[in-house]
Amino acid sequence: MYEILQSAHSGLRWLVLATLIIAIVNSFGKTKGGVTFSSKDKKKALFALIFTHIQFLLGVVLYFISPKVVFAASSMKSDVLRFFLVEHVIMMVLAVILITVGYSKAKRTAMDGKKFKSIMLFYLLGLLLILAAIPWPFRDLGGSWF
Repeated sequence: MYEILQSAHSGLRWLVLATLIIAIVNSFGKTKGGVTFSSKDKKKALFALIFTHIQFLLGVVLYFISPKVVFAASSMKSDVLRFFLVEHVIMMVLAVILITVGYSKAKRTAMDGKKFKSIMLFYLLGLLLILAAIPWPFRDLGGSWF
């Protein structure tokens, strides 16, 4: 079961990154105003939000069953164990919060330019945190490309 969840979590990462980039790029040129926030714009932001939350739920399950997460004081001495126990989790939780806040602010704002600006800013900050928190293979944390 662990291997299936880990593969799903690793594979879904690419959908999360792609949908976030699509939502950010879509919003980037429209922040000045004058462009109506259409249902297509809302769907792009919503799909990024949904994939991010699904990824987060998979991550929460993995957090409690992964052999890479060891709840012991000695884990703080190991770069890999500390990364998965503390660093990865904190940065990903913050990223999910930022993306959720960005979508919520855009939903409540009446001005279309501000909707695009909220999505662009909060999604971009969330994306940067996600990119920093992924255990890329070149970081020697036991991660892979898929």
